[in-house]
Amino acid sequence: MDHEDGTMQLPKDLNEYLRVWAPELGDRILQTYPPLQGFDDVASPLTGQLLRKPFPAQTLAMMGVVKRWNGARGAAVIAECGTGKTLISLGAVHVHSDRKPFTALAMVPPQLVEKWAREAFLTLPRVRVFFIDGLRTPTSSVGPAGVNEVRLRHGRIVREGLRTTLTELRQRKTARTARQRWDSICSWPALFVVGRDRGKLSYFWRHSYAVAQCGRYQGSVTNPDSGCPIYLGQDGERLLRDDFKKAKLSEILGSQNGEESGNRRRALYSALWQADGTKVRRFAPVDFIGRYMPGFFDYAIADEVHELKGDTAQGNALGTLADCAQHTVVLTGTLLGGYADEVFNILYRLEPGKMVGEGFEFGETGVRAFTETYGLLEKVTVIEPTDNACSEARVTKRVRRRPGASPLLFGRFLMSLGAFISLEDISEALPPYREEVVSVEMDPPLKEAYKKLEEDVKNALKEHRGNQSVMSVALNALLLYPDRPFHLGNLFGWEYDPETQRREKFLIAETADLNEDYVYAKERRLVEEVKAELACGRRCQIYAVYTQKRDVTRRLERILTNEGIWASLLTTDTPPEAREGWYDRQVRSGVQAVICHPKLVQTGLDLIEFPTIVFYETGYSIYVLRQASRRSWRIGQRLPVKVKYFHYAETMQEGCLRLMGMKLLVSLAMEGKFSSEGLQAINDEDDILMAMARELVTEKGIGEKADQVWATLQKKQEETFAVKATQADEAMPEPELAAAENAAPPPQRVPIDAGHELIPRKGGRRMAPCEGQLTLF
Repeated sequence: MDHEDGTMQLPKDLNEYLRVWAPELGDRILQTYPPLQGFDDVASPLTGQLLRKPFPAQTLAMMGVVKRWNGARGAAVIAECGTGKTLISLGAVHVHSDRKPFTALAMVPPQLVEKWAREAFLTLPRVRVFFIDGLRTPTSSVGPAGVNEVRLRHGRIVREGLRTTLTELRQRKTARTARQRWDSICSWPALFVVGRDRGKLSYFWRHSYAVAQCGRYQGSVTNPDSGCPIYLGQDGERLLRDDFKKAKLSEILGSQNGEESGNRRRALYSALWQADGTKVRRFAPVDFIGRYMPGFFDYAIADEVHELKGDTAQGNALGTLADCAQHTVVLTGTLLGGYADEVFNILYRLEPGKMVGEGFEFGETGVRAFTETYGLLEKVTVIEPTDNACSEARVTKRVRRRPGASPLLFGRFLMSLGAFISLEDISEALPPYREEVVSVEMDPPLKEAYKKLEEDVKNALKEHRGNQSVMSVALNALLLYPDRPFHLGNLFGWEYDPETQRREKFLIAETADLNEDYVYAKERRLVEEVKAELACGRRCQIYAVYTQKRDVTRRLERILTNEGIWASLLTTDTPPEAREGWYDRQVRSGVQAVICHPKLVQTGLDLIEFPTIVFYETGYSIYVLRQASRRSWRIGQRLPVKVKYFHYAETMQEGCLRLMGMKLLVSLAMEGKFSSEGLQAINDEDDILMAMARELVTEKGIGEKADQVWATLQKKQEETFAVKATQADEAMPEPELAAAENAAPPPQRVPIDAGHELIPRKGGRRMAPCEGQLTLF
């Protein structure tokens, strides 16, 4: 950008700077940091022996992992969902083994166990696959146990062949080692697959706390280690018996609420739980492998490793795998979720020597130092005024993390560890992809009731500023109420009372109870969209996030059934390992639409048969939304993929969807696909719930439409993935939905009256239909 006088015009922002100087920056990076496997480097001829031919980008990542293993034990494949991470990892194991029989252990999410077995049979020649269903042989007929061989029969995984146990495999008997004995039994490559839930299955536990029988704390819940009441949270709220539920609780003794004071002793971790000796004893299979079978496995594979970032039993299982196997590879689509400390445990489990060399200890101290070096910390100082001239002001200092990561984190750790691949690298194998925001106007009575609820919530947020219970309860109610404006009841919050030293309940708002039998505007629009897609021969996958006490999914199932649409509902009653088979049975029976929570299918499942995805409700989790929206846009999909996001106009649903679109622009920026809107949003509030509360109180963003943000996001995705979003009328194939000859008859209609007048009801009585009221369909 030169002027006529020869001077150069400075770029307006970072986006323009990177666009202008992208070629020079790219060449400089390649010169300074040459990759292990370049585009011009010849791949190993062993890649040609794979039963499936990988794409060039997959071969490049595969060889990068192999060369990484030649100099280190750990590697990572950081690739977007749908790029073939399973193929890359299995191909890397095949190439690195160099035609020698190997043993590999894959720890995967429970819903992907059978998929991994099928992928292995379709990728690796002469491979044998085994499921680790438990530690020992079964003592009853309830489910499989031990180690069982599986085979691929007519596209299905069946258990047949060798059956043994881990305790049997660890014995060497007449051989020199247990591995040599295994090689004499199985002379082919062997892949052992264990579900993450089974691999970490450990002992039962129970809560551990005391109740003071006398003294100043009589009747209070106390810590057995200190004998004092337990205070948790930023506000120092005292724990009650009702707070001890399913999650493990703990307390840090010696410091309170993050206070920094030289007068206190060193912090001490105090667990408020212990092993339950009254239950049956269990041993985690992965712990057994790490303790008694070191060196038995040549390779270890951990899928969806971002779910193992915490200091949990499953996360510790990753460290056990990395320690007992000679080479390890982890697979993920989102290694870094915005905070630098999210990769601390993963890096420590893969490269402990390097982390120790950098001066980081394992534990809270190391996480704090790591965040100070590669992340962002915010120090908040609260000074309470003095009560009188004789008292001192109380100063409380609290340190909390903020979103952000230093570029040094990528250069120091991730660049040498991972092989990166994105959908744009294999975009020639993917069909067109389009995202659309569908805005629906509320019916007048619903709009009036919602506005009153919104005003009450706004007043509660102002009155109880910073109260987490108000934000959680009230904002979730604003998201749910337009979709289910009945049986919601009164909304209550909790606030700590210093005088009683207990949490007291207070009323946030009262909700109007509208007619349950009425079919509302958003539901009518959903029926229209589903019928239009079915007319084009396209099945629909529908997502809704409220599925428990305030269930929306079953109502949608009844409404679609009443319109003659074959709809099925997937719930948590179907275990994760059976969900893939559940979808296969539904497709064979002729299903037209499936309704479920997006978390049930967010990882691993390929919904190729459902090219149209409808988010009836989105929730406010960016990760879940991004993962669930790509379930149909996979390798092997031949139809154009359409994703539609429904929301009511001028409601919290629109504000939430708009904020999530802005954060997704930030996600593209983190991946190197910059946009000015995304860069501006990097410093915005990191928590979607907090951002929605702030917008509601300050009325910031009023009038800004969600579809405007998502239109920008759609444009950036078209540029990023080199695909165009086709219009609905562009040469859309219209195949007939395949149904089995013995398909079950369509479900019966469930009465939901679409002709009732939409007015509030009292005392639970149903309103009679108004005379002259026309039906909606």
